[in-house]
Amino acid sequence: MGDLTSAAVAGPRPEDHVRGDGELVVMYADFSCPRCAVAALELRAGGARVVFRHFALKTRHPRAVALAHAAEAAALQGAFWPFHDALFADQGHLDDPHLWERCERLGLDVARFDADRRRPEVAAHVQRDLREGMRAGVTATPALLRPSVD
Repeated sequence: MGDLTSAAVAGPRPEDHVRGDGELVVMYADFSCPRCAVAALELRAGGARVVFRHFALKTRHPRAVALAHAAEAAALQGAFWPFHDALFADQGHLDDPHLWERCERLGLDVARFDADRRRPEVAAHVQRDLREGMRAGVTATPALLRPSVD
């Protein structure tokens, strides 16, 4: 029989979203997952250095992929973390009109946001995170992993 071990989790990469100064944790999450919202708050309160990666499965949460694309579109305007926090703070309002309201509150260009969330590069980023999470053995969200040390 072959070896069924998971791939090592990579540490922060240039395209990752990273914040905090404490112990390094890679968080695979979905913005429509209530447990992810709680984990994000706990990591922030605990001072962890968090690398956020998407684990958006439409089969688990119908808005997961759309929300991941929205967060990446906000990131293109330098607002990933404020958008991340806003999504997790109010998971009862995740449809498009509420996304646009969040953008307005954050001072983002809504037309650019709407165009950017449909960009192939945005979809590729979200898919890459998902594939890497699967290779690392992630099966559910939130998944909090320690990256491999080189």
